[in-house]
Amino acid sequence: MDEYILLIIHTDHSVIQSLSQVLAQHGYCFQVADSLNGESLYFKESTIDLVLIGIPLLDANGYELCQKFKRDRATRDVPIIMVGDDIPHQVAKAFEVGASDYLSAPFHAEEVIARIQNRLNGYRRRQQLSQQNALLLQEVRERKQVEDALRQTEEKYRRIFENATEGIFQTAEDGCYISVNPAFAQIYSYDSPDDLMQSITDVGKQLYVQPKRWDELEVYLKQFGKIVDAESEVYCKDGSKIWISETIREVCDVDGQFLYYEGIVHDITERRRIEMELRQQRKQADRLLVNILPYQIAMRLKSGARSIAESFDDVTVLFADLVNFTVASGQMSPKQIVNLLNDIFSTFDRLAERHGLEKIKTIGDAYMLAGGLPISRPDHADAAALMALDMQQAMDKFIRPDGTPFQLRIGLNTGPVIAGVIGVRKFAYDLWGDTVNIASRMETTGLPERIQVTPEIYERLKNRFVFEPRGTIIVKGRGEMESYWLEGRQHTI
Repeated sequence: MDEYILLIIHTDHSVIQSLSQVLAQHGYCFQVADSLNGESLYFKESTIDLVLIGIPLLDANGYELCQKFKRDRATRDVPIIMVGDDIPHQVAKAFEVGASDYLSAPFHAEEVIARIQNRLNGYRRRQQLSQQNALLLQEVRERKQVEDALRQTEEKYRRIFENATEGIFQTAEDGCYISVNPAFAQIYSYDSPDDLMQSITDVGKQLYVQPKRWDELEVYLKQFGKIVDAESEVYCKDGSKIWISETIREVCDVDGQFLYYEGIVHDITERRRIEMELRQQRKQADRLLVNILPYQIAMRLKSGARSIAESFDDVTVLFADLVNFTVASGQMSPKQIVNLLNDIFSTFDRLAERHGLEKIKTIGDAYMLAGGLPISRPDHADAAALMALDMQQAMDKFIRPDGTPFQLRIGLNTGPVIAGVIGVRKFAYDLWGDTVNIASRMETTGLPERIQVTPEIYERLKNRFVFEPRGTIIVKGRGEMESYWLEGRQHTI
């Protein structure tokens, strides 16, 4: 039997004794009071499940106590059985004031227990229903809170979706858009998201300029689940092309089944244009740098080298000078002079490239180059000699104002040099050392249309080239010195 607690309020001891005996025999717990005083104390100290109230009490009547219980929120649902005489108007009065049942003497145990148990069962069922209703009400409130929170989250997401500056999209596996935000439609120059989704029904075929681009992205997505900053060229509504950057991921359900793709798109057309311009400017700067400096030196400067100075033990230096150019230039316009020098030196540049030599600089109407640096080579003297012969031969096509060809003086020397880059804003690759000075003297002390070389050149090339001894000359800083004319290359039979 469930544990119930009953309260008997009665002033007749015989009635109390009779009821107590019945209740005790059937295992009920009960308490007894003889007046209204202190009845609330019973409810505070323990849970009362049913009250038996006698109609006559010491200081009032049972009807008033019943009404009081029914008015009190804490006790109004507790079942009350009135105990009195078997008089119809008392019975009617009891039910009128809110009693659940009525007992009268003599008490029959089976009837008393049946009536009490019936009211207790009903009371306990009402309690259980009340608890269930309370739980249901709490569940409804919690569900409503969750739904409200979800609705707020959806509204917040929708506002973000609608007002985001990035293009946001969802697309099905068949290439059909599920949803796009206004920024996405704006990127592609469509009037609205609906306009775009109605116009583009197959992303792979209609959107990307490069055929099969979407197929490539989809293969990557299936393998890795996400793509970050994939750049593609796409068509706009009017047929124009833009560049976009996409971050795309697969969305799956809890079982891992594919649902759709979602992603973010940025228009990077301007960035790409700037990058292309920078790339072109960088290439142009690289070309200019390589035109000014040897390629290897230019690359070292680009990589961050601040100071470049090197010693080379074996280098051939060539100086060439246009004979009487100052006199001829007096009969020419500035534009003619510049064009002529540009044509002559451009011819020399092409010859230097053909022979694998390094142009060092031009000074006025003089031209300087070297062989064997910045990358050493064993045949640098041969290459410089061939270069000198080709330069003399090339002068036949450059005509002076008086109708005669321009003439060159060329000087050659070989030996150790110091090479390095000077300047901060305007770089210059130059050579220093006695070898350079003597090569310059070979040019300045030479004769028109002749190539004057030092004994070091002669000794190195005498078995492969034709030389004519010139004899002794006076070289500033060196005194007397033997020199030779380079005539041409020896012909093998």
